Amino acid sequence: MTRPDDLPEWAARLLADYERHLAHERNLAPHSVRAYLGDVADLLDHLNRLGCHNLDEADVRALRSWLAKQQSLGRSRTTLARRATAARVFTAWAAANAHARADVGSTLKSPKPHRSLPATLSDHQTAQLLEVSLERAGEGGPAALRDLAVVELLYATGIRVGELVGLDVDDVDLARRLVRVLGKGRKERSVPFGIPAGEALEGWLVRGRSGLATPASGPALFIGVRGGRLDSRTVRALLRRLLAEVEGAPDMGPHGLRHTAATHLLAGGADLRSVQEILGHSSLATTQIYTHVTTERLRMAYRQAHPRA
Repeated sequence: MTRPDDLPEWAARLLADYERHLAHERNLAPHSVRAYLGDVADLLDHLNRLGCHNLDEADVRALRSWLAKQQSLGRSRTTLARRATAARVFTAWAAANAHARADVGSTLKSPKPHRSLPATLSDHQTAQLLEVSLERAGEGGPAALRDLAVVELLYATGIRVGELVGLDVDDVDLARRLVRVLGKGRKERSVPFGIPAGEALEGWLVRGRSGLATPASGPALFIGVRGGRLDSRTVRALLRRLLAEVEGAPDMGPHGLRHTAATHLLAGGADLRSVQEILGHSSLATTQIYTHVTTERLRMAYRQAHPRA
């Protein structure tokens, strides 16, 4: 991965300006900023090696050669598509902010990624996962009550793990069963949750949180055993431990539970727009992958059951 220190001065200045744009104008999360900057730094390094001393000396053929180089290094089609998008977004910003006379990436095409269906849990596996969490909460202490609330809320709302660990106590409205979520691009949305998640949250807030809270806890809804805000890695490890006790469950993290929630909503009759709002997708096209999941399950059931499948 190219580091900013490895770039010539013109490219390093451009990258620094772009970082400020991503972080302060677009309000992207830190990991999104790092991903964009990594791709753009690699592109600028490639342009420099081609002899370019500014963006005006680059053209779409130079961008295509960068993607071709990625392909020769064995990058997946999904990675190539993401990097092509990163390049187009960057060159459009550069042209709009007088860093280049023209948008050289406007005609850059993306290779179509292979779209694999996300791993999800069946209704039975989900019920088993929640039963295991409930049993542990009944036998354990504050951390077990927290873990139950975490799993119930992830499945009930389909929120991202980063959104979950960023929640504060005041973001939860137990009376109306709503949680206020700060999503990508700092966009706020309210997501409903059901009675089981509400009961698990109440149990954590009333009987569990005080057992782990310290002055370092602040307003965080979910906290770790040392009192600090719960970490995403801890949630991933928790979910994998619980899923190990569910027969036939795929090896997946919290995002798999998000996929599961969306799939079950659609299978239960929810309309696509409502699921889009719940998940916080900016584009309906992103939500539509879950229709492929439910359609594929119908095909599998048909092939297994119909005599002339």
